[in-house]
Amino acid sequence: MATNVMRSWQRENLMEQRVLIVEDELLIALDLEMTIEDMGVHVTGLAADREEALRLAPLADIAFVDVNLSDGATGPEIGRQLAQDHGISVVFMTANPEAVADGVRGAIGVVQKPVMPKVVEQLLKYVAARRVGMLAVVPQQLMVFG
Repeated sequence: MATNVMRSWQRENLMEQRVLIVEDELLIALDLEMTIEDMGVHVTGLAADREEALRLAPLADIAFVDVNLSDGATGPEIGRQLAQDHGISVVFMTANPEAVADGVRGAIGVVQKPVMPKVVEQLLKYVAARRVGMLAVVPQQLMVFG
């Protein structure tokens, strides 16, 4: 019984989260958006650069951020700003994880693209649990920053 209550609470908590996707490749952004929305989680918007990401920041709880965007390799700085200035839980999704291997202040970690839908689901559950102080299993593909 307690397990069912906990799962129900986790599902409700997850569905309350609002996700920002910071990705300049439109097809990748749309695919990620569809995966997230198929889980019943709201995507607040898609941003291809710093200006869009910061404009949408007040609407988000979680952000998936690429390193290389339409305005250059601005992802790490955007991720830092989203985390530190807006309290957003940031996970980098990039083909270049070495670009953030030393960590980014305030961000949770990085996963290497391509990211399968099951991994996106695991990431969202992990980040949502972490946001409310619950213990959660770290997805195997996530390199958590120290």
